[in-house]
Amino acid sequence: MLGVKHEAPLLVGVIPFGLIFGVLGIEAGLTPLQIILMSVIIFGGVSQIIFLDLVATGVNPFLISSTVGVINLRHALYSARIAPFFSQLSLGWKIILSYLLTDEAYAMTIRRFETLPHNAFMHYHMLGTGLCLWISWQITTVLGILLGAAIPPSLGLGFAIALTFMTIIIPYCTQFPHLIAVLVSASIAIFTYALPWKLNLIIAAIAGMLAGYLTESLTKSIAKNRGEV
Repeated sequence: MLGVKHEAPLLVGVIPFGLIFGVLGIEAGLTPLQIILMSVIIFGGVSQIIFLDLVATGVNPFLISSTVGVINLRHALYSARIAPFFSQLSLGWKIILSYLLTDEAYAMTIRRFETLPHNAFMHYHMLGTGLCLWISWQITTVLGILLGAAIPPSLGLGFAIALTFMTIIIPYCTQFPHLIAVLVSASIAIFTYALPWKLNLIIAAIAGMLAGYLTESLTKSIAKNRGEV
């Protein structure tokens, strides 16, 4: 229940996000069943939105799948970071938690893991955050399909997408490597915005991860050398 409690405030951004996806899916020409299955199988908000955008612009299937795959590579980084906390779990638990691993669930879970002593029941926190988000995402996807054009553009629901990720990212910008990663990826995404097929997002994501990794490695190296001196 604590995981649900921690995740609940983020639903303010997730709910409009799901509604938008449902609406955009219909506008892109997908059937309601295809849209629902995408939310169940992919279960990655940003990649699903980009998938629809690429489908609507007639991009070939190979580029669509590779783009979505690259964008979702961030989940591999999330997995690597939380894996030590779940090393004693059974394979079944690991499969369930890996499926439920999203940006929001990771943010809430890792924050708790880093501030509290480890215990044998910490995985239930992530289960709660993940299920809370999954259920909300499926419900709002269906509502978006049903409501469709009834949602007026004047509501500005698209801003909720950016707002959701801002609430996740901003607390971590106090750490220098994370700040560098955000600044590099944001700058590149803006300056390469004119590239076709949303390639700017792929380039920005890779550059941001690389910049953050190199900065963290350099910071640790400097700290180690100072300690040896």
